[in-house]
Amino acid sequence: MLPSPPLSVARRAATAVASAAAHHLLPSVNSLILEPSVPSPASPRRRIRLMPLRERPPLAPLSPHGRSFAVVAGDGGVKAEVPALVVVSFYRFADFPDHADFRRPIKELCEELRVSGGIILAPEGINGSLCGIPEAVEKVLNFIQADDRLKGLRMIQSPVTPEDEAIHHGHTSHSPVGAGEDAPFRWDHVRVKLKKEIVSFGDPDVMPTKTVGKYIKPKDWNALISDPDTVVIDVRNMYEIRIGKFNRAVDPCTKSFREFPSWVDNQFQLAESDSPSSVNGDTVTEGPGKNLNSSEPKELPRVAMYCTGGIRCEKASSFLLSKGFKEVYHLEGGILKYLEEIPEAESLWEGECFVFDKRVSVEHGLAQGTHKLCYGCKQPISDEDMESPKWEYGVSCPYCFATKSEEEKERARARQRQFETWGVIGGPDKGRSPKRLESVYKVEENKQSPSSV
Repeated sequence: MLPSPPLSVARRAATAVASAAAHHLLPSVNSLILEPSVPSPASPRRRIRLMPLRERPPLAPLSPHGRSFAVVAGDGGVKAEVPALVVVSFYRFADFPDHADFRRPIKELCEELRVSGGIILAPEGINGSLCGIPEAVEKVLNFIQADDRLKGLRMIQSPVTPEDEAIHHGHTSHSPVGAGEDAPFRWDHVRVKLKKEIVSFGDPDVMPTKTVGKYIKPKDWNALISDPDTVVIDVRNMYEIRIGKFNRAVDPCTKSFREFPSWVDNQFQLAESDSPSSVNGDTVTEGPGKNLNSSEPKELPRVAMYCTGGIRCEKASSFLLSKGFKEVYHLEGGILKYLEEIPEAESLWEGECFVFDKRVSVEHGLAQGTHKLCYGCKQPISDEDMESPKWEYGVSCPYCFATKSEEEKERARARQRQFETWGVIGGPDKGRSPKRLESVYKVEENKQSPSSV
């Protein structure tokens, strides 16, 4: 299989059109957010099987589809109207000790409605990103928020290009019978994972449910980060920051979010040092957020932080407050909300924003970006990167070539051959089996039911 070609101008133009149309597909995010209520003291509820949804009025009426498009399938040229898709990312911090009981019902509902994507459930809440037709996605979001603890989801809506919709629905020459590998989400697949945290930080004392920084609307963000007395911190990882960031932002040079607490301790704590600090290779000598390691007694600066959708800033701001920072602000809705609302002519954003799905990156207006993904290291790569001799589709790129042994590269080549031959890693019998899933569920139910006497 040859590498996917660079995105065409036509595709990127189509994405911009999709962005404008997407606002008519689902109600506004705010209209879907239920006001959070006080957690109920009732004992944890266990959910074993998916029960029919209760008859309840919709949160907001859906407007007619913004668009649909004709597709041709098979030699007979059968035409069909394919509804447009929408992507919604969401999260909610909450006291959710019985999160494991929520896994099966939400997974079954997504599969029934053919909503794809990924969801993380943890004792501290829920985090996910879903793709599907607007009515189906709305039903899933309503189901989630039917639990009082999960009301008030923070959500961001993104469009999907008509081209990707065609691939997603499985009606293009690239994918005649099902969603191809280039689809932003597979229509038949949703992952629901159980984890300790909905975003890994590694400090159990950080609790965004109790205290977080001050939210700043996208329209007020430019003024805050343009103030020279404000330290602007990008909370994301190096590979994300490499393809785009805000002007004046400090790069902590972290490989994972778990490294952020150590960076804060090293960068802001009182340390004996006569040399100016160096951030991301740039030596800085003045300003409260720059000479962070001076030997003089220092007052903790005003901090403005941002991340992709806002969830990492919830924990990062809570952590900074616990360290004694007094003024901690974070961009409400993250970079995605900023790119959606702020015109490019007024924007202080530079580059593209990495996203954790097959879109890889987005630009202003949440239009599809130009970056692809290296399946060897899961880092974003540009068209220029793919010109490098270190780039091999499904194996390596300039950012991971030197870190991989020949044995690892050969395993990656074998994996790629399996995918090209069978369409799934591991061969034709590696895919999900409905009968196997049914047997697993029966075993789980037998374990939970009382034993006979």
